[in-house]
Amino acid sequence: MTEQRTDKTGAPVSIALDQNRAISAYTVSVDGGTLAGRADFVDPPRAADERVFFHTEVDAEFGGRGLAGLLVREALADSIRRNLTVVPVCPLFARHLKEHGDEYEAEGGRFRRPVPADLALVKETVQNTGDA
Repeated sequence: MTEQRTDKTGAPVSIALDQNRAISAYTVSVDGGTLAGRADFVDPPRAADERVFFHTEVDAEFGGRGLAGLLVREALADSIRRNLTVVPVCPLFARHLKEHGDEYEAEGGRFRRPVPADLALVKETVQNTGDA
């Protein structure tokens, strides 16, 4: 999955799903392929229809271009397409869904609050990979 978008400056960006690393992520690239940021997630083995988003980061040199918002919105849109329930551990995802949750659900999205087992899964995943 790769989606072409434009940032706040009008520059083209690509948002892609990267599941080839120990921690999967939606990534945003600029300037013909320069990685600018990522939204990390884990798919819980106990719930094949859920996706736990736990960390979103955009390199400071690309700040102010709206890339984090693009990442969040595309990750949520892809979760709808894949019929996944989103679990927002990441503060950015949680804030977005707090502000736009009704709209997200109206578009067919589902989300739920994180529970301790989600936090434990994130901690275990990060510890076991040394990634993130």
